[in-house]
Amino acid sequence: MTDFLAAMGLVLVIEGLIYCGFPNLARKLATEVLATPENMLRMGGLVAVAVGVGVVWLARG
Repeated sequence: MTDFLAAMGLVLVIEGLIYCGFPNLARKLATEVLATPENMLRMGGLVAVAVGVGVVWLARG
């Protein structure tokens, strides 16, 4: 549970850095997400999950 909370904290730090440091980029990315077809968003999410699981597996191995 501690590792999960640490991981969630890191996600918040990274997203906060993007919004704080590059607000115009964050707006542009949000606009592009709205224009992206749903199936592409699903595929991108699936790829992100697979890469994330792979990174955690390598880090824990």
